[in-house]
Amino acid sequence: MLLDVPKIAVLVFVAAVLQASVFSGVTILGGTPDLLLVTLVAVAFLRGSIAGAAAGFFGGLLIDTANLETLGVTSLLLTLAGYWIGRYGETTARDRTRAPFLAVAVVTLLYAFGALAFRFMLGEPAPARVVLVETLLQGIALNLLLTAPVYAIARQLLKPLERVDRMEGVRTLG
Repeated sequence: MLLDVPKIAVLVFVAAVLQASVFSGVTILGGTPDLLLVTLVAVAFLRGSIAGAAAGFFGGLLIDTANLETLGVTSLLLTLAGYWIGRYGETTARDRTRAPFLAVAVVTLLYAFGALAFRFMLGEPAPARVVLVETLLQGIALNLLLTAPVYAIARQLLKPLERVDRMEGVRTLG
């Protein structure tokens, strides 16, 4: 597991650089794909909540510094997203094939709401109509298209961990 830290760091770094340089300028039908968010979902699913939160913070910090935005906003949002996606993967969804797609759709929606809320609280322009009405569905669709290849690459780099049954030796009543 300790050997996975450099792999996760490289994966998140490459995703953040590609997001800041290539994908931020790509607009398809009004939506922009978020490669870093999809990569974060893959890392959090495969390695859990702590790795997801750390990867989210690292990726968010890279994006904030690359885009010269308010430092910490993206880091906080991606840290929360990585932690909760990791918890979802740890508790219920690691073995299900549709779980990464569901997580990407939900976290894209929640990320958009969170980013709007933070921008509003900081007094920055927060175009809710543009984000929620004109670009959100397209962004979700583009992120869902990225999910399968990104998850496959992450799964090759970070082999899935074996689940340990913690209830071994416990008798159930009934």
